[in-house]
Formats: sequence, C-alpha cells, structure tokens
Amino acid sequence: MARNTSSQKKSVLVFFITFLSWFGIWSTLQVNVLLDFGIPVSRAITDSVISNLLLEAFCLLIINNMRYYLPKKEKYWYTLIISFGLSSLWLLLLRIILWRVFKNDTAYLTMLGHTSLIRFAIAFLIIGCCTVLSLLWYSQQDQQADSERKQAMERLAREAELNKLRQQLQPHFLFNSLNSISALTGSQPEKARHMIQQLSDFLRGTLKKEQQQWTSFEEELQYLQLYLDIEKVRFGYRLQTQIETEPAALQMHLPSMLLQPLVENAIKFGLYDTIGEVTIFIRAKKVNDLLEVSVQNPFDETTSAPVKGTGFGLSSIRRRLFLLFARHDLLQIKKEAQQFITTISIPQQNESNHN
Repeated sequence: MARNTSSQKKSVLVFFITFLSWFGIWSTLQVNVLLDFGIPVSRAITDSVISNLLLEAFCLLIINNMRYYLPKKEKYWYTLIISFGLSSLWLLLLRIILWRVFKNDTAYLTMLGHTSLIRFAIAFLIIGCCTVLSLLWYSQQDQQADSERKQAMERLAREAELNKLRQQLQPHFLFNSLNSISALTGSQPEKARHMIQQLSDFLRGTLKKEQQQWTSFEEELQYLQLYLDIEKVRFGYRLQTQIETEPAALQMHLPSMLLQPLVENAIKFGLYDTIGEVTIFIRAKKVNDLLEVSVQNPFDETTSAPVKGTGFGLSSIRRRLFLLFARHDLLQIKKEAQQFITTISIPQQNESNHN
C-alpha cells in the first residue's frame, strides 16, 4: 500500500511538472506570435499570461471533475460538448477581461476581435486534448482499481479455501487419537498420559502453523515427527518409519501442514489392511529449484479395499497445490512392486513470500 501511494504521488508530481512546462512553452510561443502582429512586448506578455492562466484553470477544472464523474457510454459526446462549452466560456471571459484591461488601446482591441476565432479553435483543441487525456487516465485508474479488487477477492477466496482444506484434515486424526487414548486409559494409563501430552504438543503446533503460509522443510519434519510419535503409540511396533533427507532440502520451503495428510494417507493404506510390521519411507531432495518429497508405503491390491488412488488427504493436497501454484502436475502417484509412492514437487518462491 505504501509503495502504491508513493508511486501515485510521483505520478501526480510528474503530471503537474509536465502540465506547467507545456503551458510555459505555449505561453512563450504565444508571446512571439503576438509580437509578430505588432503588439508591444508588455501587452503581448499580459495577453499571454491572462489567456493561459484562464486556460489552465479550465483544464484543471476538467481534470478535477473527471475524478468524481467519469462518463462511460456517452464519453465521446461528453468530450465534444464539454470542450465546445468550456472553450466558448473561456473566450467570453477572456474578451471581457482583456477589454477592461486594454479598453483604451484601439489597435489591440481590433487585433483581439480578428483573432477570436483562432483563439477559440486553439482553446478547443487544448481543452479537448486535456479532456481526452483525463478520460484515458482515470479510466485506466478505474480499471487498475477494479483489477486489484478482483485479485484481492480471489486471494481471499483462495485463502479461505486453503484454510478450510487444512481445517478438514484435523478432526479425522483427532478422533482416532482420542479413541486410542480411551482404549489405553484402562490398560496402559502411563502410555495414555504420554499420548495426551504428545497430542497437546501436536495441536499447539497446529495452531501456530495455521498462522503461517510457508515453513521450512526442517520445521515441517519436526511437526511431522510429533504426528508420527502419536501414530506409533496407536500402532505400536507395526508402524516403522525411515526418513532420508538431503541436507540442501532441509532449508527449502513448502506450504505448512502439507506433509501430515500425505503420511496419514500412507499409514491408512499401508497398515489398515495388514497385521504385520510396515515401514513408511519418507524421502526429500532438491531437484533444480524444486523441493521433491516422496512418501512410500506397501500396497497390496489383492487385500486393500478398492480405491481410486486418492482419498480426501491426497485430493486436498492436489487442490492446495493448484490454488498456490496453478499447476496440476505437482503431485504424482505411482504403484510399483506392491509399493504405493506419492511424490510432491514444491516450487521455491521468494523469501518475502515465505512469511
């Protein structure tokens, strides 16, 4: 906002410098023309100053009027009518003023009468140009304002949808955790107490991360570890994880709370249909200017319930990535050797956008 205000002030300053410079040049030219007609220097300067100050006042009147009333459909007729009307009024006032100033100079008044038509034509052109330029300027300003409002509305709608997607991920995990805590309360109260503490830390971190649009991959891994610790209490020895991360990837950034639904999906389809030990692989690396994260889990099509490849978790991730980057190719899914591999690629943005 401050940058826009500074830019507007600079534009206004440039406009007035140009405006005054143009009238200064035209006033000098008019003085030379009047001198060619044999008008004395003092009278030529007086004529030029009065004529152009009055003309400047009419032009500023038009510019100010355009700020409050900008014609739409009738703008061409408006330009013609306002230019003709103001030029006529300008000539009338000019003749009255100059007649009173030089009422005893017959030669000058005769010249004034002979040049009235050309003065009117010049005033009509100048006022007409000023009207057209003002119309174009304020129309462009209105279009820019409309575009900014539209972008702001789209941004708010996108942020609201992103927030809704993130909020929808928590209840499912929270219900499962509370059910597990309830089951452990009677048989293993100490483990239930530990899980409550972990859940509290996780939810506290969730509230903090909801205020962030972006986070470093290293910080996201710490948040993910809390989630995995809770899940390991639920599933015990059955859930094993292996995280492989390139050092360069740790300092890269990604949308906050993006990994949890990815891993939750892997746990859901990796453990729910098996009774043995399952290892979830999480790998991250830097590929050019992309942070590439893959999550791999076992997948047996003969025992797993039929799915189309994406549950709510993956579909929400795909939607979030599209809202943020307007790309559909940032989430890839493949199955090979009874392994289900989900890979997301995160383009890196400027540091200013990571806050």
